[in-house]
Amino acid sequence: MNQRLRDLSDVYGQSPWLDNLQRSYLTSGKLQDLVGSGVRGLTSNPTIFQKAIQGSTDYDAQFKSLMDSGLSVIDAYWEMVLQDIHGALDIFGPLFEQSNGTDGFVSVEVDPSLAHDAEGTLKAARQLHDRISRANVMIKIPATREGLPAIQQMITEGRNVNVTLIFSLERYQEVMNAYIAGLQQRLSNGQSLSGISSVASFFISRVDNEVDSRLKKLGTAEAQDLCGKTAINQARLAYELFQHTFSGSHWESLAANGASPQRPLWASTSTKDPTYPDTLYVDQLIGRHTVNTIPDATLEAFADHGALSLSIEKDIQIAHNQWDKLPFLGINISDVAEKLETEGVSSFVNSFNDLLSVLEAKRASLNE
Repeated sequence: MNQRLRDLSDVYGQSPWLDNLQRSYLTSGKLQDLVGSGVRGLTSNPTIFQKAIQGSTDYDAQFKSLMDSGLSVIDAYWEMVLQDIHGALDIFGPLFEQSNGTDGFVSVEVDPSLAHDAEGTLKAARQLHDRISRANVMIKIPATREGLPAIQQMITEGRNVNVTLIFSLERYQEVMNAYIAGLQQRLSNGQSLSGISSVASFFISRVDNEVDSRLKKLGTAEAQDLCGKTAINQARLAYELFQHTFSGSHWESLAANGASPQRPLWASTSTKDPTYPDTLYVDQLIGRHTVNTIPDATLEAFADHGALSLSIEKDIQIAHNQWDKLPFLGINISDVAEKLETEGVSSFVNSFNDLLSVLEAKRASLNE
């Protein structure tokens, strides 16, 4: 790694987080090295843990021990996941203290099968937060309609939340509103707003994948010209919403009572289309008070040849103009967002269930 990751934060005000976690990163010292190179936080999800646990033997001894102790497979899953989470929290703890609680966070997601269960999500989020009981943990809650009340209540209770799977500007505004409503309720309860942190995870590359496929089917020069631009344009409009929402007298009254803005987080920032630059969704989304959670390969690419500039506010009028063209070409952005949210939830549920099936098979083989 080189100076780029440090400059991303120190000069340009964006925090690079790692979008990965596995046991070997803790035991080998790799995660500690990444923190030393400028990584300032970490996110995880069910797919990441599926790949980590299913793709290595690092967890086999612990799993056997947990089975021998009489735990169920799903309880063993959470024991393995939370051991990794606690290890990461330890590594990021000093940064959390040094940054006065701005960075050094580790995110872990509630059971994805609860994404459309408001009460179940809130109960699981509380239990997960209480079980981990660390100041620098963020509980990930999907930004489904059912997830919004849980997000608001978690903030009211003073619990840090990473709101995940945001695909539309409309839902993003609802997420910010839920965060602010939670702060307002907490303030009206006479409770402190200091030390409460949240990020809103706006997914990037999946938007281009879906919209580009629809644009290419149109086969026109105008449609082709918009390929590879929708996700960045939407993120720039989202950043504009962020600036508007967390400014003005209403927000300033909350800030005066210790509130911190809910930072936008750019997720899914690896480049899926090989014809696009490998650092596209990092280079073009740099802005103050933002986070970019970056997979390993993209992190290495950016450290090697990424471009540093305050790019998120560039060409904002062009972003508006190109965004406004999409409906006239028959691209229904609301439909895109709904499809991607459904697919995102399903992907995490499938990863979760697939891993549990593999662990069930391992348990059975231990008993043979």
